[in-house]
Amino acid sequence: MSEPSAGRGTLYVVATPIGNLGDLTPRAAEVLRRVRAVAAEDTRRTLQLFAHLGAPAPQLLALPAFDERGRLGPVLARLAAGEEVALCTDAGTPGVSDPGQQLVAAAWEAGARVVPLPGPCAAVTALVASGLPSDRFFVQGFLPRKGGGRAEALALLRQLPATLVIYEAGNRTPETLSDLAAALGDRPAAVARELTKLHEELARGTLRELAERFAAGARGEVTLVVAGAAQGTPAEEPAPEPLEDALRRRMAAGEAPSAIAREVAKARGLKRADVYAALERLKGR
Repeated sequence: MSEPSAGRGTLYVVATPIGNLGDLTPRAAEVLRRVRAVAAEDTRRTLQLFAHLGAPAPQLLALPAFDERGRLGPVLARLAAGEEVALCTDAGTPGVSDPGQQLVAAAWEAGARVVPLPGPCAAVTALVASGLPSDRFFVQGFLPRKGGGRAEALALLRQLPATLVIYEAGNRTPETLSDLAAALGDRPAAVARELTKLHEELARGTLRELAERFAAGARGEVTLVVAGAAQGTPAEEPAPEPLEDALRRRMAAGEAPSAIAREVAKARGLKRADVYAALERLKGR
């Protein structure tokens, strides 16, 4: 592989294992051993990867999700100097619900070469194992945790004629499965837990069946795969969740009563005062 010319460095976008370290490709290992710097979501996790390779770590440049744009400078400076830099996130393919997209875009704008090194991706791994249609799919990543943002995201997903792929933490999996069933209808789905790891688990069923199966939570990292809306026909109108059940669920999630009253009233065409009164009754029980 030829060395990059001065002023036109190369950014390697390196997919890393999502669990089993044996899934690191030989090409990715060769690039990681050769580059002088690695932009890493978490430098501690990337150090573990180099320990597995039995190779000394190069200069590690932190690129955390909460401040990706603010950390681009040192990486872009190396690329401008003609260096090779690898981009790694904690697990899987950078930019897919992980940092990386902003760096890749900035590298293009700076005139650097961008070279993708394909490999593990939890979304694709769960999708192909689910048995649900894979000709058209939409990777949502993590849903907003609560409030109007979550309701808006679920409303969008309900209309999409594509298989849906959603990331979730194990302890929030039961609530998300229930919310999906309430918003989308009781669609076929799959839960993929701890993919490629020792306790890997794959389960299929309808959303409500899976919500019941994992009612106590699902330990570890979870990827949900859900059938999309039927193409060419209106999406099935899910049965509305009983008002008191919706209020209890949102109170249990720690939402502020004022926010619950405002959003539920708007969504159901009710008076905010009536919803707030219902909340007060439930709190008194």
